[in-house]
Amino acid sequence: MRSQWNRPLASAVLLLLAFLAAFGITVERGMAEEEEQKQTDLKTYGADEARKVTKTAEHWITADHSKFEALKADFKSGPEVTRACLGCHNEAASQIHKTLHWTWKCPYDQTHQMGKYGMTLNNFCTTVPSNEPRCTSCHIGFNFFNKDFDFSSSENIDCLVCHEQTGTYKKFPSGAGNPVDKEKKFGGKTFYPPDWKTVAQSVGRPKRQNCGACHFFGGGGDGVKHGDLDSSLFKPDKKLDVHMNAEGANFTCVRCHTTVAHKVSGRCYKHPASEDPSKSLVDDDQITRISCASCHTEKPHKPGSKLNDHTDRVACQTCHIPEYARVKPTKMLWDWSAAGKLKDGKPYTEEGPLGKHIYDSKKGIFVWEKNVVPEYLWWNGTLDYNLLTNKIDPSQVVYVNKVVGERSDPRARIYPFKLHKGKTPYDKGNNTMVVTHLFGNDDTSYWKNFNWKNAVTTGMKYWNLPFSGEVGFVETNYYFPTTHMVAPKEASLQCAQCHMDDGRLAKLEGFYMPGRDHNGIVDGIGWIAVIGSIVGVGGHGLLRVISRKRRDS
Repeated sequence: MRSQWNRPLASAVLLLLAFLAAFGITVERGMAEEEEQKQTDLKTYGADEARKVTKTAEHWITADHSKFEALKADFKSGPEVTRACLGCHNEAASQIHKTLHWTWKCPYDQTHQMGKYGMTLNNFCTTVPSNEPRCTSCHIGFNFFNKDFDFSSSENIDCLVCHEQTGTYKKFPSGAGNPVDKEKKFGGKTFYPPDWKTVAQSVGRPKRQNCGACHFFGGGGDGVKHGDLDSSLFKPDKKLDVHMNAEGANFTCVRCHTTVAHKVSGRCYKHPASEDPSKSLVDDDQITRISCASCHTEKPHKPGSKLNDHTDRVACQTCHIPEYARVKPTKMLWDWSAAGKLKDGKPYTEEGPLGKHIYDSKKGIFVWEKNVVPEYLWWNGTLDYNLLTNKIDPSQVVYVNKVVGERSDPRARIYPFKLHKGKTPYDKGNNTMVVTHLFGNDDTSYWKNFNWKNAVTTGMKYWNLPFSGEVGFVETNYYFPTTHMVAPKEASLQCAQCHMDDGRLAKLEGFYMPGRDHNGIVDGIGWIAVIGSIVGVGGHGLLRVISRKRRDS
């Protein structure tokens, strides 16, 4: 009889405790959210007002360049236009000369090795030296034909590539940074000489078209390198990128990549994009606006949201860029060792299912993918680069660059990356990576004669590096941080996509993650803590309600 009485009594007690806990949690959360919302409203007021001011270009544009007499001349070349620009903007050249875009070397690196015109390389087209006429079509200068290029020249600065707004100004792909002086064809496209006067009079603040002309086509084609940068971002919809949405916010690149004295904010090899990525505009209106927190603060979600507890260890991009290459495919592998095959004595290409070449006699085998799930790693904002002078172990995968960060690093967050794999030429005798002379009409360029030894011999001599005479191929990895193509919040990752046994973070070690990891003792302690918290919060919430009623009465 006693046991029959105890069961309903126990059930009733448990139901009462559950009710009290739920009631207490609701009250507690409501009060916390109310207080947090008050603080949030106060903190974001200035940022909201600032956003209103930056909605229209009229707030920034103070000159109509079509009315300047200096720009009405009959220009015959790019350097002539630059001379006219510098007549008014007389500090621009000295500013440009100090930037990464001009030197192709990181200004923070005192050794002058970090940069595509230094001692770094990639596992795409590998290196710039000895290939300048082709590679420098994306340089912000004119006449960059070889290593004798005058980096102190003012007239060789190309102001138009970043500032013209007609959309008609094009550099020739193998013109060393110059447009054509007469009609020419290249890669199935026709290039025309610029109307110098018209493009000079059109100049303004850089738009996405200016930046994208180079950055969307890095590595030799549309979407080749980054995966989160391609021509689909010229006019993206909201599903592709909420910030650059052509019908919405329509941000230009410099809206986030804040620019001061021609120095564009962003990551520079070993130097992080931001010294303090957690600082926001509500803390300091002079910061470079490069991290998500700059505009959204460290607590970007609704007050009381559990998601705000993740931002100290999980990058915003991790959840808000669920896949990259969502419209255009991106290159995931480049195997140089397969290059050089001919059909009927001539180079040839093969097209794959995504409308991209999967084989090219000049370059080897390619693998392309769309809607790619990123690799996730701990990252503190810096990357370590393998130099042409570093010794490598060819029996292991060579990390051309390596992501720096670990769980114990307070600056590190879980971050999404594109991993590009390669099979890349190296010096088999000296165990170093190599400079390869790919482009040119001379007898040693690889794309003319398909002779690796001759191409590497020329490239290494050109850059004053030793070469044993033996060329091999080694597996390589190269990482790109994924920062663009931010999806709408309804398309962001859900909790279970990570907090599960085979979720997105299954390979990430060094920490315990609920839902993915299991430990009897830890789980037991966790449940005790949960039950204790429920009872405690429920009682505390009830006491607060009672005390408030007493105060009100």
